[in-house]
Amino acid sequence: MSLFPYALSRAALFQLDPETAHDITIAMLARTQRTPLDCLYREPFIPDPITLAGLRFPNRVGMAAGLDKNASVIDGLGAMGFGFVEVGTVTPLAQPGNPKPRMFRLPKAEALINRLGFNNDGLETFIANVRQSKFQSQGKILGLNIGKNAATPIERAADDYVTALAGVYPYADYVTVNISSPNTKNLRQLQSDEALDALLQAIHQERERLAQQHSKHVPIFVKIAPDLDATQIKVIAKTLLCRKMDGVIATNTTLSREAVAGLAHAHEAGGLSGKPVLDQSNHVIAQLRLALGEHFPIIGVGGIMSSTDAISKIKAGANAVQIYTGLIYHGTLLVTQIAKALSQDNNATK
Repeated sequence: MSLFPYALSRAALFQLDPETAHDITIAMLARTQRTPLDCLYREPFIPDPITLAGLRFPNRVGMAAGLDKNASVIDGLGAMGFGFVEVGTVTPLAQPGNPKPRMFRLPKAEALINRLGFNNDGLETFIANVRQSKFQSQGKILGLNIGKNAATPIERAADDYVTALAGVYPYADYVTVNISSPNTKNLRQLQSDEALDALLQAIHQERERLAQQHSKHVPIFVKIAPDLDATQIKVIAKTLLCRKMDGVIATNTTLSREAVAGLAHAHEAGGLSGKPVLDQSNHVIAQLRLALGEHFPIIGVGGIMSSTDAISKIKAGANAVQIYTGLIYHGTLLVTQIAKALSQDNNATK
């Protein structure tokens, strides 16, 4: 168990601007990972293996993309008990993201709003950081999340995704194609019928080339939004199957403000994450499971603040889960709690 009570850390961090608190946390993890000081946040690892897309995940609790955009603290996150960690979103070229302030807490709702806009140091730095990590050598799974640069026209988006895929492919256990962030202009248009098909066709063709070049098959997951109707979900499911994608991550942040109406910062533009997204995300997962069939891998993310929430994702149809905002509100102990609960639930249903 971590030696420093998270309640004390949270009280101090929540006195700061959210992005400042995030930057301080990343800097602390970068300095202490792979050292004895990781005892400050290290949690016991709970084994609960599952095989998805041909990969053996050592447990079903993952770190969602977005917290470690530059892949600089993979090992620090790994010490928290995650069976898999996803980092990024990385774009081919470095970019600053949207103007500040661009992160906002809604504590009464256990939620966040962000409009960061894929701020990152670019593909070259990202890959260098991934190569320094020891996480994969521990038998754990590393996902690398890719996106397009803000300056790239949407009609040229596939070029950026292909470039990013080629860069990360040799180092990834799986790659996630992020087409669902609300904070890059027009990005969610890529979830529409023809645009999605064209993008995933280009991704599939590039993956075939890379698989031959590197003599290995790297699974590709696609991350989608919660703000989709039943028709859109069916179209996406059909395209995932047609273009031979290996899995789906559901869901990203929402543009809806219905659950936080009237709260401070609720009017801010950006994606809402945290507790208010749980039901919306679970609804999308359930529809995806119906459309994709029993065996297609689904990773559920959105609104997990407790082990009960994580189990609800599995019952909706997910095979594994990821957290982000829950970690910010509840600390590293949440990882162990969820892993234990999922393991016990899995054993009870066998």
